[in-house]
Amino acid sequence: MSAVTASAPGKIILFGEHAVVYGEPALAVPVFKVQATATVHKGMPGEGLIIDAVDLNLRLSLAQAATEALVLTARLVLDHLGVPEPDAHMTVRSTIPMASGLGSGAAISAALGRALASYLGHPLEPAELSSLVYEVEKLHHGTPSGIDNTVVCYGQPVYFTRGNAPQTFQVSAPLHLLIADTGIASPTRASVNAVREAWEQDRQTYAAIFRQIGEITRQARSAIESGHLAELGPLMTRNQHYLAQLDVSSPELDALIRAAILAGAEGAKLSGGGRGGNMIAMVVPDRVGQVESALRQAGAVRTIYTVVS
Repeated sequence: MSAVTASAPGKIILFGEHAVVYGEPALAVPVFKVQATATVHKGMPGEGLIIDAVDLNLRLSLAQAATEALVLTARLVLDHLGVPEPDAHMTVRSTIPMASGLGSGAAISAALGRALASYLGHPLEPAELSSLVYEVEKLHHGTPSGIDNTVVCYGQPVYFTRGNAPQTFQVSAPLHLLIADTGIASPTRASVNAVREAWEQDRQTYAAIFRQIGEITRQARSAIESGHLAELGPLMTRNQHYLAQLDVSSPELDALIRAAILAGAEGAKLSGGGRGGNMIAMVVPDRVGQVESALRQAGAVRTIYTVVS
């Protein structure tokens, strides 16, 4: 059997993180400049499935605990397809920074699941793959929103409300976005759990914040679909205001957001779990260079310029 290679993109949340866990909508888009890739080829008879996670310098087999995300992904795919474990060798690589809000865990699982299913002759539809990756996401996030697996498996801009089928949405004019990494690892599970604990202590206050974020997200979708992009920058800044009230920002994120706006960004906010990881800024094309330079001077360890169209 010939080798099979599959990939999955990173993702960035434009609006709605954290509130999406409590029933409000979120908007997210794929980031194809960073990707996870998996290649499967025939292995030695009797060795079973071997997974080499190159970036982690890790070799895994299905005999290992399912608390290993890649092992769990492979098991879920085999169970879903109802096929036995193959004698195969899989190599997994990723250019997506880990624990930074770019969906690295979901993308790696999606690439692995997509490659393995295709190698076995049973390619998965995006909805099937997303459902399997969601189960793996529970290892990473405890109570995942479902948005990471949805965006990376569909590879399209998505409007997502937990418990409902994801909706792709029309981008009427290109969105020019700069993503900047604080360099501080921030596992989403930790910040999601912290917000949940705070919500349990004061549900009324937190529910009001979630509703405000949800309304901003709905307005943002309308602006994107109508091409009224001038509305998005202020909406980003408002969204950041409420995220700060949820105590998921950080001095490093605040510094990057401030630097982006002072350098001419239309708006900026953290993206993902917060307390580190990435922020995102909306820019007009002729200001990309100056905003990117300002972000690096303010401490960004990495910047990614992406256009969503």
